Amino acid sequence: MKISVLGGGPGGLYFSILMKKANPGAEVTIFERNRPSDTFGWGVVFSDKTLGNFAQADPETHAEIERNFRHWDDIDIFFRGTKITSGGHGFCGIARVKLLAILQARAESLGVKQQFQHEVADPEDLMREADLVVAADGLNSLTRKTFAEAFQPDIDMRRCRFIWLGTKKLLDAFTFSFKETEWGWFNLHAYRFDEHTSTFIVETPEEVWQKAGIENMEAEESIALCERLFADVLDGEKLMSNARHLRGSAVWIKFPRVLCRKWHHRNIVLIGDAAHTAHFSIGSGTKLAMEDAIALAGTLTREPRVEHALELYQAEREIEALRLQSAARNRMEWFENVSRYAHMDPVQFSYTLLTGSQRIGHENLKLRDPGYVSMVEGWMAQKSGIAGREIPPMFTPFRLRGLELKNRVVMSPMAMYSCKDGLPDDLYLVHLGSRALGGAGLVFTEMTCVAPDARISPGCAGLWKAAHLKAWKRIVEFVHANSTAKVGLQLGHAGPKGSTQLGWEEADEPLREGNWPLIAASSVAYGPNNPVPRQMTRKDMDRVRDQFVRAARLGVEAGFDMLELHCAHGYLLSSFICPLTNKRADEYGGTLENRMRYPLEVFKAIRGAWPQDRPISVRISAHDWAPGGNTPDDAVEIARMLKAAGADMVDVSSGQTTREAKPVYGRMYQTPFSDRIRNEAGIATIAVGNIFEADHVNSIIAAGRADLCAIARAHLADPYWTLHAAAQQGFNEIEWPKQYLAGKAQLERNLARAAQMALVA
Repeated sequence: MKISVLGGGPGGLYFSILMKKANPGAEVTIFERNRPSDTFGWGVVFSDKTLGNFAQADPETHAEIERNFRHWDDIDIFFRGTKITSGGHGFCGIARVKLLAILQARAESLGVKQQFQHEVADPEDLMREADLVVAADGLNSLTRKTFAEAFQPDIDMRRCRFIWLGTKKLLDAFTFSFKETEWGWFNLHAYRFDEHTSTFIVETPEEVWQKAGIENMEAEESIALCERLFADVLDGEKLMSNARHLRGSAVWIKFPRVLCRKWHHRNIVLIGDAAHTAHFSIGSGTKLAMEDAIALAGTLTREPRVEHALELYQAEREIEALRLQSAARNRMEWFENVSRYAHMDPVQFSYTLLTGSQRIGHENLKLRDPGYVSMVEGWMAQKSGIAGREIPPMFTPFRLRGLELKNRVVMSPMAMYSCKDGLPDDLYLVHLGSRALGGAGLVFTEMTCVAPDARISPGCAGLWKAAHLKAWKRIVEFVHANSTAKVGLQLGHAGPKGSTQLGWEEADEPLREGNWPLIAASSVAYGPNNPVPRQMTRKDMDRVRDQFVRAARLGVEAGFDMLELHCAHGYLLSSFICPLTNKRADEYGGTLENRMRYPLEVFKAIRGAWPQDRPISVRISAHDWAPGGNTPDDAVEIARMLKAAGADMVDVSSGQTTREAKPVYGRMYQTPFSDRIRNEAGIATIAVGNIFEADHVNSIIAAGRADLCAIARAHLADPYWTLHAAAQQGFNEIEWPKQYLAGKAQLERNLARAAQMALVA
């Protein structure tokens, strides 16, 4: 088998080593445009886990890397004159040029041919001569450009500029430093990678880079600026550049986020940065390339049919690449928006940095550095009014107006579709009551509709008459009499998504019979089978506004502790906010300000009817996930308008405004929207969306990404989710119903015994 490898970086070299090792008879040739010792980076970072993968793939290479790396466990974070250290992170650094030398020597020993200073003008030439061409030609891949139609690359040029330098200052930890200047924030990523040198990456948003005048500076001038900015870290040492091929401001580059839809074409396949990139803030570019090489060599060895082997390779690696890209995107966006977090205390700032990728959470940090997490928990407790304590962040109290919640866990509004004429029966008493007994600080009703024609389905709850008031009051009084949980009332109007079947039938599809007329911001049907709603007149707006006010007043009589206005998910008020469903040509359509006019009118009306000492939140769709729809940028502006109108909190959901939506799901996938709104608009938020572990809640709350976390499906599976989470964390101060205390004691004993047995094992 004849194999040509285009690119002699770590990915191409490592593939050649593994392929030649597994198939000594294969003819493997590397074509590299540069000289053997040329490199334009400084250090390369690997985690302990990645090194374990290398040890399995090729022990000889792993041994040489281990002999030459610099290992560290600590991360130092410098922010606003404070240094905070977190340990136990387990990384190693190695000079890129040394890594290349190790891989080149190993490849040569196995008989891999290496042709340096060999420029390949057209990958087609190699494809004609070889059975397989492996394109490891990096970030600016010629192969990817040549066959763009086949590979379908998605390239997103990011908004920061960065310069990759070196220094003789020997750093004892991975070092992050943040400097506020008259132009904006500059960020430092630095680490030692051998006995003599440290990598020194300086990054700043493009607009800051321009304000500082760097685009008009010579390379030496901008490097001198970096020396002045980070003089305290350099301690008198100079910065060095090895990008002699670049002039002026070209030494400052932008990061392109690359992901190809397809990684192979005919007999050519992409690996590493040619196929996908991962931002340097999580240090995974070289790791991804070398692990691609492991997977590709493995599939080619197991599967003799090249085309099938390439399909298996992409199937195996694509999920991992997407997972790492998701984490890298979160971390990358964090560094692009440091100013968003600049108001934070250094303790919380460090925590939100360390957990910014959402790969590392509270429990993982506790395993790495219990002392650091104790500091965070102590700070969080003190901020919440509990001095001298260290408790899991999810169990700190939260105050909003006159409302105090005992913890940060919310049972999210969830439709039960079990009412008759809007009347909640004993199922709702048990549903809400059991979750309140189960330890949640706040339990919400499902979207409770303000009129018969405001319902999503015939089974939805309502609050428009005395019978409803009596039923809800009974439920609220039960919760208050038997628990310390608070009860929130979510009010809404289904609008264009009304008159549909029950949730376990054909969801969102119209009733088979007995449909009622629908109203909406515009005459836009939710789906091809849904009735076209009538565009609301001013008279309709007055009527519906007054229905909301009536329901709010009934909610006060029922004794609800908090009110939430539903402006999300394509329902009536959401249909005004979303540009895909609001096609009006009057003062209620067009700009975002106009589209918000009626929802704000309704909000102000219920705010006037609701007691001033009780808070009101508003649920919004922070992203329509569809072309032409609202974006997270719009969500921040929506939150600012709501705050100005008197809203206390934003419940941050997304999507469901159009059937054209294509959400990107994942753990805590909506939390970044809550993060933006909370820290840019300066309003309290509820995070919701695939949050199902206590670790998720602790991480989100401690990092300041939300003030409360709403748990939905996990609460359906376990009414006592919060009590169980407390026991699992060894937090025994949470209140249990006195009738269940024997169960509490047994659960805690069993968990302690299981933990002890795990330690012995």
